[in-house]
Amino acid sequence: MTKYWRSLLLVALFGASMLLAGCDMFAEEQEEGDDVLYVYSWGDYLSPEVLEQFEEETGIHVILDEFDTNESMYPRVAEGAENYDVLCPSDYMIQKLIENNLLQPLDFSQLPNATEYIGEDFFRQSEAFDKGHIHNVPYCWGTVGIMYNIRMVDEPVDSWSILWNPKYKGEILMQDSARDAFMIPLRLQGHSMNTKDPQQLQAARDMLIAQKPLVQAYGVDDIRDKLSSGEAALGVIFSGEAINLMKANPDLRFCPAPKEGTNLFIDSWVIPKNARHVENAHKFIDFICRPDIAAKNFESLGYSTPNLAVREQEEENEDMEGYLEVAFPPEEVYHGQETYSYLGKELDKLYTSLWLQVKVE
Repeated sequence: MTKYWRSLLLVALFGASMLLAGCDMFAEEQEEGDDVLYVYSWGDYLSPEVLEQFEEETGIHVILDEFDTNESMYPRVAEGAENYDVLCPSDYMIQKLIENNLLQPLDFSQLPNATEYIGEDFFRQSEAFDKGHIHNVPYCWGTVGIMYNIRMVDEPVDSWSILWNPKYKGEILMQDSARDAFMIPLRLQGHSMNTKDPQQLQAARDMLIAQKPLVQAYGVDDIRDKLSSGEAALGVIFSGEAINLMKANPDLRFCPAPKEGTNLFIDSWVIPKNARHVENAHKFIDFICRPDIAAKNFESLGYSTPNLAVREQEEENEDMEGYLEVAFPPEEVYHGQETYSYLGKELDKLYTSLWLQVKVE
């Protein structure tokens, strides 16, 4: 046998032994992991105090992974890179997960808190991405809006068009997300944020390319830091980030819904089809829906909650004075706003391709 073939055989044998060892370890983990729960959620989307309380009350150990965009979350779930037990994606990504047979229906008999306290309006809204709302329990909701610094912006902020004003060159922050970025020029042009028209998308791309010299940065988490520190005048953010930013910097204000329209998002808890700890996942979701727990998460995160009991409680909270309209905006702010839909694999590729063209231009 030549040296080459001996080496190849050794590599094959080593790989086989590692594979068998991995199978044994996986089986052992399943057998010994009854009191564990693998959670995959947005970054900073769960109060550490809440996680500790869940572990104390149930004896179930939570292993938390975090993602920063729906697009970075999806491949790990689709490819089975990790066997998560519960996820917290956004509306259109939940639709994509359902259409690709990656979620399992929830057993609402194990979710009494969800049934009692989550507003029916939010379950009805979730019909747009989960027909029959059988796969999801809404957790947080809000809009995509504009945060601005009143010491740097001296005009009314009520339109997306201000993000193309050369007066603010180098002072504008945009989300590093294809859907959130394209939503803005699409709405400015009077089109749906769920358009499938390539010409409309190309025109939106051209608007974003024209805007690029004015943009200080495209980001996610760093947008909060830059706005809080006064490094930028304007930034596109999610409404749930507004309260904490306004508390951190009293010069900041928030426009939750520019007049051209915006995205009304819902982030929900779902259970993947390949989850190994399904009963624990249901316990966790129901625990999160308990009013005292939902209140702790809301006060920690600032994102609007669909939990009706929490809204009633916060309306009497003195610390929320001046922030209630951001946390729980009047109906006219969000009524009739669009929710993102999953547009299919080909449109996914088109949005991604056009967004890359913006980034590399």
